[in-house]
Amino acid sequence: MLGTMMNSQLTLTPILGRAAALFGKVEIISRRPDRSLHRYRYADFCRRARRLAGALQSDGLQHGDRVATLMWNSYAHLECYFGIPCAGGVMHTLNLRLHPDELAYIADHAGDRFLIVDDSLLPLLEQLRERVRFERVWVVRFGSDPLPKGTQDYEELLQAGSDDAALPELNEQEAAAMCYTSGTTGKPKGVVYSHRALALHSLALSLSNGPAISHYDTVMPAMSMFHANAWGTPYAAVMMGSRLVFPGRHVDAASLLELMENEQVTFTGAVPTVWVPVLEALEAEPKRWRLSPRLRVMVAGSAMPESMAQRFDRFAVHAMQLWGLTETTPIATACWMKQGTEELSQAARNELRAKQGLPQPFIEMRVMNESGEAPWDGSSLGEIELRGPWIASSYYNMEDSGEKWTADGWFRTGDIVHVDAEGYVKIADRAKDLIKSGGEWISSVDVENALVAHPAVREAAVVGVHHPRWQERPLAVMVLNPGSNIGKEELRSFLEKRFARWQVPDDFVFVEALPHSSTGKLMKRDLRERYKDWKWEEGQAPKARAT
Repeated sequence: MLGTMMNSQLTLTPILGRAAALFGKVEIISRRPDRSLHRYRYADFCRRARRLAGALQSDGLQHGDRVATLMWNSYAHLECYFGIPCAGGVMHTLNLRLHPDELAYIADHAGDRFLIVDDSLLPLLEQLRERVRFERVWVVRFGSDPLPKGTQDYEELLQAGSDDAALPELNEQEAAAMCYTSGTTGKPKGVVYSHRALALHSLALSLSNGPAISHYDTVMPAMSMFHANAWGTPYAAVMMGSRLVFPGRHVDAASLLELMENEQVTFTGAVPTVWVPVLEALEAEPKRWRLSPRLRVMVAGSAMPESMAQRFDRFAVHAMQLWGLTETTPIATACWMKQGTEELSQAARNELRAKQGLPQPFIEMRVMNESGEAPWDGSSLGEIELRGPWIASSYYNMEDSGEKWTADGWFRTGDIVHVDAEGYVKIADRAKDLIKSGGEWISSVDVENALVAHPAVREAAVVGVHHPRWQERPLAVMVLNPGSNIGKEELRSFLEKRFARWQVPDDFVFVEALPHSSTGKLMKRDLRERYKDWKWEEGQAPKARAT
């Protein structure tokens, strides 16, 4: 027996239509490259996105054609987020922080037909222009410089469109957007998002549990729109009619705080490396910025240290950890407090907030190790595997990626976790980053989070380095706060309050900066390569337990 419900397709088109009908007066603000602000309303955005869709169709866009974007966070990029897929195309965001060789490979592998690019990024385009096959290039102009030969003005493209352009009927399983993984071994891998996946992911982001993006929010996507759909926040914000604020290329602490104060932002998100300088600025001048009392800050991309949430607490800002990957659209879990957690001690609540959280609705998870499926008891480690309506089932045009999916259809994330009895996920490490010493596993993430809780430490990375006796031993590589000075023995004593001696790094290296990927993730593989020949002092390593 079948239900009697309509078979309505979950696509971005009705989301755009709803925004035009209901939220036309809601404001969208963007910071231009010259730091001035561009303001318009949802009515303008929806009209221009529809014009873009119509113009692209008139210029020959066919269903499934890839339209690449090389753009900062802005109103124009938001128009692409909807105009391209609503025309039947596939928006392919190019990560502007990648090397030109990598960008050229990605654009060629994806088969990008058209490109829309910010004028400030034309020098980057020139570095790969001879190696890509864009048929048409449209430039979003913020300045007055003449257009390069072979390009056209984005505004002229929109003028060729129509306010009432007919949009094609779309199937919810059609591709809407695509993104390539970053910071991985081997070639970047393409993930193609369906309309259905984006629609359901957006709906989940608006639920009261978790991020809870609503019509009453002013949303500032400080995470990159050129990678992982800016965590889905632009789609969810438009679905709910939220006021939107785009920082453009200006994501330094002072610029973000100025926007957050002036526009009274209530929801934002970015990787930890963005929030560290923001917190330092707030702590240096605690009375300078008057932030919204409703401000929530989402943290993802790397684990949020427990100390980061507590530092935000001092300014009445609620920090929440999210977790996911390019392959999960990307939000798979969110750390919110279940009923009953209010009875926990403050220390226990702080520890809970540092976990990656609970699975989003419709996301199934399991933890697998050599013994099979691990119980949710808070102690059994294993790789977390996922399945659900916005979890990728394959990579684009890549036949040798089958090891990432199990025979029964689960996505293998590569993250080693344990899950407690309440269902909270705690990432111990990436599988490749776990340190095995004397037969015992050491979580580099746990040690890193403990290190950054020390007032002298700004950022820390812990990697396993070969040891002739213990197989591997942890080496801590750290950036200290300006003006700070601390000895190795003091750090060792600090860590031994929380860890057994065999879990504490044998040595500590102080550097000016740690390597990060284009999306702000710590590049531990670079550190492992840099320190692979590290010479341990004889007798320095404490005795590790043997299995």
